[in-house]
Amino acid sequence: MRTDFQEHRLRVRRLKARLRQDQGGNATVEFALVAPILLAVALAVLQLALALHVRATLTAAAAEGARAAALAGSDLAAGERRARAILQENIAAGVVQDITVQREWHGGALVISVEIEAALPLVGLYGPTQMSVIGHALQEHA
Repeated sequence: MRTDFQEHRLRVRRLKARLRQDQGGNATVEFALVAPILLAVALAVLQLALALHVRATLTAAAAEGARAAALAGSDLAAGERRARAILQENIAAGVVQDITVQREWHGGALVISVEIEAALPLVGLYGPTQMSVIGHALQEHA
C-alpha cells in the first residue's frame, strides 16, 4: 500500500512527464514572437552602419575637395571635380544631390568651403533622409 507521500510523488512525476511532452511546439511559438524584434534590431544596426559610412565618405570628399580648391593657382571648379572624383569610387556616389564650392572669410582668413548635400539611403522606414556635410581649407596664396 502506498502512502500519501508516495502517491504525491507519483502524481508529480506523471505531471512532469506530461508537461515535457506538451512543450514540442513552444520553440516555434517563441521564434515567431522573437523573430520580428530581432529583425528590427538587425535592420536598425544596418541602417546606422550605412549612415555612418556615407557620412564619413561625404566628409572626406568635402575636405579633399576644399584642399584641392585651396591650392595656389587652383580654382573653385577644381574642388568640385576632386570631390566628385572621390565620390565616384564609392557607394556614396549615387546619393549626392548637390556640391557647392565657395570662398568665405572666417576671422580674417580666406577659407574655401565645400558643401555636399546628399539623400541618405534608408534600409528601413525611419531615420533622416537628407544629409549635408561641409569641408573647409585655408586658401593658399601664390
